[in-house]
Amino acid sequence: MIYGQGNTFPVPNQDLLTFLFDSEHCTAKDDTPIHAEAEDPTNSTLTKSQARLLTTQVAHFLRTRYDIGSAGPGGDVVLTVSSGQSRLPCVFFGVAAAGGIYAAASPSSTPAALARLAREAGPAKVLVCSRESRETAVSAAHEAGIPLARVLVLTSYPEFTLQSADGGARCDANPRDGVLQWTAVTDPEVLARTPVCLIYSSGTTTGAPKGVLLSHANMVAEAFLPSLINRRAWASRPPLNADDAPPLGQGYRTLAHLPPAHVSGVQGYFVNPLLDGGIVYWMPAPAGGGGFDMAAFLRYIESLRITSFFTAPPVYEAVAKCILYRPGLVGDKTLRSLRVAYSGGTRLRLGAAAGALRGRMGDPEGGRPLHISQTFGATESTGAATHMPPDRAGWDTLDSVGELLPNMWMRLVDDEDRDVPVGMPGEALLKGPVVMMGYHNNPEANAAVFTPDGWFRTGDVLKVEDGLVYYVDRKQVCL
Repeated sequence: MIYGQGNTFPVPNQDLLTFLFDSEHCTAKDDTPIHAEAEDPTNSTLTKSQARLLTTQVAHFLRTRYDIGSAGPGGDVVLTVSSGQSRLPCVFFGVAAAGGIYAAASPSSTPAALARLAREAGPAKVLVCSRESRETAVSAAHEAGIPLARVLVLTSYPEFTLQSADGGARCDANPRDGVLQWTAVTDPEVLARTPVCLIYSSGTTTGAPKGVLLSHANMVAEAFLPSLINRRAWASRPPLNADDAPPLGQGYRTLAHLPPAHVSGVQGYFVNPLLDGGIVYWMPAPAGGGGFDMAAFLRYIESLRITSFFTAPPVYEAVAKCILYRPGLVGDKTLRSLRVAYSGGTRLRLGAAAGALRGRMGDPEGGRPLHISQTFGATESTGAATHMPPDRAGWDTLDSVGELLPNMWMRLVDDEDRDVPVGMPGEALLKGPVVMMGYHNNPEANAAVFTPDGWFRTGDVLKVEDGLVYYVDRKQVCL
């Protein structure tokens, strides 16, 4: 059986930047704040119009100084290793506007691992890093044969600078800086075959991380389809009071706390909030390279009145433990502003801790219940391949990973690739607009995960009940 047939919506045939900055689908206005530093939001806010200008300045800098995109779009790779910061999205947009491919590497990468990625990426023509990653980036560049002039250090706050490690080149958003406008594309075939992003993932196989190529069409679909579902659901239910605005537009506030090298960071912080007119507050990098700062995370949620976020199960579990065992960190109002909470990456297993979260997240008594749901997907599906409509999401559907996205097809098969009976679990095979272009320069891996007729093997066992998808287990696929 093929699930999802007939559930289709027309996705805009636009390149990612035109879709976000120039289309009627984006609800952010020119003066809408879209990014800010969580520690100092008042003095670090970036509006949509400011982001557009900075994007074109970065694009001009990359094209004129480093020839990014000069030979045509989708060829030159800019490898980025950065902690989360409020101007990082404009580097992503600037690379795309110049015609390059934005490749993301983890800030925890060793110099040797980063050098390997730089070589495998094409090789990378430019390496961008945050101040915290400068030493690692310089060492990796030396090992990979990248000149220091092509290592760019990004600073977002208190002022934006993108400066070469040797001090010879600098982009600082000065009005005298030139601009480079991106080329608008509407041809669906060109959009589907032009890569804009390269994210590394262990994916559906074991072994070394593989570069996942995502196209303009992939990223537009991954933003548009869930947003379409959400907007229709919110429009069907009028606000109960002045504080009950849905997490769209000025009511959409999220906190960037996951690594921006993951698809959840690139798609979830750079793209999706902008489409829906939301603002992303960026948590600063932990002092001294430490681990995740749970106290700061909770403090920002309360002080910034975060309404929507996506995070990993370990974060939910840690929040629940704080409620149960460290009540001083979680006040009664800390999590009340939340309206939508998504989980993904692995199965959410709260058990008895679910009650702790349920009693603190959202404000059902005030007419603002929390919609919490799991999603299913991977880097290879540009993030989520499923989505729970807000009007169906709740604690009673928490075990489900939602509904299959529109325009997506899914088969559930046994070990012989035969469709399993309806209601029975099987390995999920996917087709549709969010499925990756393929692994970068890795034909062996592509042959392993794509069937001869184009279905993508997820390596995950799912089942479908009453239209909802449920995660069952992981199928081991070795490569």
